[in-house]
Amino acid sequence: MPETLFDKLWRAHEICQLSDQQSLIYVDRIVLHERTGSIALASLAARGRAVRQRRHAFCTMDHIIDTTPGRNDNTRMPGGRDFIIATRTAAQEMDITLFDINDPDQGIVHVISPELGIAQPGATLVCPDSHTCSLGGLGALAWGVGSTEATHALATSTLRVRRPGNHRIEFVGDLPAAATAKDMILFVIRELSAAGGAGQALEFAGAAVRQLSVEGRLTLCNMATELAAFTAVIAPDQTVFDYLKGRPYAPTAAYWQAAETHWRTFFSDPTARFDHETTLSISHLKPQLSWGTSPQHSMDWDATIPDPEQAGDAVTRDAWRQAQRYMHLQPRSRLSDYRIDAAFIGSCTNSRLSDLRMAGDYLRRSGFRVAPGVKALCVPGSGRVKRAAEAEGLDEVFRSAGFEWREPGCSLCFYAGGEHFDEGARVVSTTNRNFEGRQGLQVRTHLASPLSVVASACAGYLTAAGPH
Repeated sequence: MPETLFDKLWRAHEICQLSDQQSLIYVDRIVLHERTGSIALASLAARGRAVRQRRHAFCTMDHIIDTTPGRNDNTRMPGGRDFIIATRTAAQEMDITLFDINDPDQGIVHVISPELGIAQPGATLVCPDSHTCSLGGLGALAWGVGSTEATHALATSTLRVRRPGNHRIEFVGDLPAAATAKDMILFVIRELSAAGGAGQALEFAGAAVRQLSVEGRLTLCNMATELAAFTAVIAPDQTVFDYLKGRPYAPTAAYWQAAETHWRTFFSDPTARFDHETTLSISHLKPQLSWGTSPQHSMDWDATIPDPEQAGDAVTRDAWRQAQRYMHLQPRSRLSDYRIDAAFIGSCTNSRLSDLRMAGDYLRRSGFRVAPGVKALCVPGSGRVKRAAEAEGLDEVFRSAGFEWREPGCSLCFYAGGEHFDEGARVVSTTNRNFEGRQGLQVRTHLASPLSVVASACAGYLTAAGPH
């Protein structure tokens, strides 16, 4: 019987079917971070249980730690030091691999998992973090769980999971030069809404997807959770295999050929049936910028902000009004009418080497500097990304242009009582969420690609780079 990519991944890990809708699934890898990892590990210890497969469990410091140079266990988040120490102690006691603050492989959980080869095609991976779906960009079946589920997975290598539906999203046409993977996913969310993938396993397909780098695919899958999806996957191909070869936790020479042969079986059969299918033309896709307080509030960078009076229903009208009040925007104005106070490059969405190269290349070519009055930060996603960027001189490019150059971590992606932008600041950001208060009290966040962020930082107002 023809199967989708997701069907094959599910079948390969289904231990048994518990009901018509639920199955017991084998979990190959478990990755934790200090904001939720300490809770899962402490719960495991309290129950007198050990980690079933210690070699397959990993933990990193990323969410709470500071990203300023010279950092230590002290953080700006109330109680943050306690989280860090508790996580370190528990990881050591449970004898699992820990990428501590000063470990050369430390970084954002969804950045280090692929770059170290922890996430692999055909594998299942869970993490108590909603953006775990990023790793579907490698062809892994990865999804976010709660701390209780993480505890169960650590103890048993299994989880009870409700089977999601299959939804293929196919991109038609070639991606224009000025657009990026971030623009693709913002366009998807804009078209389908923040509930457009609710309870579904998405498969991104089409020539434009195959032409993306692995890092672009990770960005595309990262924001599937902003569609309310269970996860997202992309069929692995030679691009993925070349990316993984030689990674620290990838199969070694003796096993590589067998692994690659296995990975090549993970694709959707030509006649496989999906529960939902969406086709989107991107031949003329422009850079996308968000205007409101949901990723679905996105639009072409040069479009006009929608008028609530023209909304199709009362619910949408009220949502647009509320978003525009919070964001201090006027209907029918343009985003370029609004000056920014800050610009942020980082997060699990856009902090990889290709993202920094993209932004750095713009700065090199243009010779522009950050506009007066704009606070600009660049936060590499991992120690490996940071070292590679510095080896290429990107750190000096950013510093010379007026950006702060930080240590790896989640940083200003989210506000949890720690570092934040000034109250009421307007920020253009490569992050994945623009909810009210996401980057600080009353902070107004506009989502964009690294290219649009650096262009806006230099212009001093919201804009995009490339052919206009």
